[in-house]
Amino acid sequence: MIIAPETPTGADVRALLDEHLADMFATSPPESVHALDHTALLAPSVTFLAARDDAGVLLGCGALAELAPGAPDGAGAAGHGELKSMRTARAARGRGVASAVLARLLELAAGRGYARVSLETGTQEFFAPARRLYARHGFVECGPFGSYALDPHSVFMTLPLPAGALLDRAG
Repeated sequence: MIIAPETPTGADVRALLDEHLADMFATSPPESVHALDHTALLAPSVTFLAARDDAGVLLGCGALAELAPGAPDGAGAAGHGELKSMRTARAARGRGVASAVLARLLELAAGRGYARVSLETGTQEFFAPARRLYARHGFVECGPFGSYALDPHSVFMTLPLPAGALLDRAG
């Protein structure tokens, strides 16, 4: 599996992101959907990664967004990253794609010196596999961060990062 920065505008990536957004809107009320479309993932503060097999077939994706240090609960000058757009293609589920993409995103965050990485996901049963994935990798529930507000349809999770350490949580 090759996990590398990529533009989110390729046809296969857009299709996967469109599927992701469709699932989010089918599962959560519109005001509780915080997923980014391919255009928002082009922001300079976002690093988008794609996972592909040796033949170039898209297996999954994920992104790391840098939260502004001055934002509420933004971890000050040390930096705070947010996971976005984590998605595994249906045909690739159960093969460790999400864990591998997550590990790479955490390596990027640690390499940038972020104090922590946080995320928002849903409370519905549909999101249980995602919550289990994040918990397995050390994330714990927390309060809203950045521009988020309390929402009965959202679970917020965070992972403090050791200063200067690269993480290998793919196991």
